[in-house]
Amino acid sequence: MAKSEKKAQSKGKSEKPRKPAAARLPEVNIGLVGHVDHGKTTLTEALSGKWTDTHSEEMKRGITIKLGYADISFYKCKKCGEPQCYSTSSKCLRCFSDCDYLRTVSFVDAPGHETLMATVLAGAALMDGALLVIAANEPCPQPQTSEHLVALDIAGIKNIVVVQNKIDRVSKEEAEENHKQIKEFLRGTVAENASIIPVSAQYRANIDALIAAIQQHIPAPRRDRKKEPKMLVARSFDVNKPGTPIAKLHGGVLGGSLLQGELRVGDEIEIRPGINVKDQIKPIITEISGLQKAKLDQESVTPGGLLGVSTKLDPSLAKADALSGSVAGLPGKLPPVWDELSLKINMLSRVVGSKEAIKVEPLKEGMPLMLTAGTSRTLGMITENAKVSKIKLKLPICAEPGERVALSRQVTGRWRLVGWGEIV
Repeated sequence: MAKSEKKAQSKGKSEKPRKPAAARLPEVNIGLVGHVDHGKTTLTEALSGKWTDTHSEEMKRGITIKLGYADISFYKCKKCGEPQCYSTSSKCLRCFSDCDYLRTVSFVDAPGHETLMATVLAGAALMDGALLVIAANEPCPQPQTSEHLVALDIAGIKNIVVVQNKIDRVSKEEAEENHKQIKEFLRGTVAENASIIPVSAQYRANIDALIAAIQQHIPAPRRDRKKEPKMLVARSFDVNKPGTPIAKLHGGVLGGSLLQGELRVGDEIEIRPGINVKDQIKPIITEISGLQKAKLDQESVTPGGLLGVSTKLDPSLAKADALSGSVAGLPGKLPPVWDELSLKINMLSRVVGSKEAIKVEPLKEGMPLMLTAGTSRTLGMITENAKVSKIKLKLPICAEPGERVALSRQVTGRWRLVGWGEIV
């Protein structure tokens, strides 16, 4: 047999299992949030088998810096009882029988370090539900545990499962005391009635019970596919290697989540706010050349899960996350672009994310703020402080009227979450 024939045969064999998998696309985005070094990335790996810290600086420093992503399918054994019947394997790890496929989810691993709160706020815009990871070997709450829970509340995320991680590091009595601290911390918050699942991500202990809780408490939201498509862009890339010939260059790639509508290969799309052309921000018009979900090429995509969009855009415009924070959709059908916002302000009573108990100072004219709307973030200056405050933006954003905008302010040398506003 000729080598080319063998290659063709081999290729055909390797592609066959991909056909049924095409129907198993992610339908819900689940965030992993919590204080730095509480085990979010290790838990993502325990669930998905993927280590999401792939950036060079992340590997050097041992912390998550950018948003990480991983897709995983859940299965249920017909023979085993609850919760041991749940796993991420199509073969039961206990009785070795075939398991029923349940669904596929996308995990969004957010950084826990206090200096990266803006990244967490941007990631929250992509989440349909969240796992709040709390280490059992530290007092609860830690500063970013509180800050991330407030961020979920501002983003409107109500489907939350609390993960009491690192139970292998403590005694039974210490784990029970930590559980009491968690319950006390959650009282009066959006996660007051959330399930608390003790796990050891390091040793894969109790992962079946966690999957059961995810299945019960984080359902896929109802999405409207008939609306005009709207995609939040969280990452953007130039996938070409240095020295690639011009004829073989690939266009810029967008990564994020489609909130509504449907996108197809060949669609002309608009990206807002756009790029700076002679001191004016102008939207970008390009064409979709490819769509990918769960590492599978698609002709069309609908909401649910994370996706990659290949375009015919000059790759230099998309490199190094240059288009992150943008909104993509059909030309002329996207929300407006704002260079000044009018906001109904809601301030928190105290600064979250700081070890010290610091009261939030009232806003004043001339005060600088950092604003996060969707996956976009920008600096702004208060020009008018009243019931409806006006804020001049350094960089424009694309957002809907009525959308919530997270507000952060410099406190003790860090950007701290101090409140939110509603666009009017």
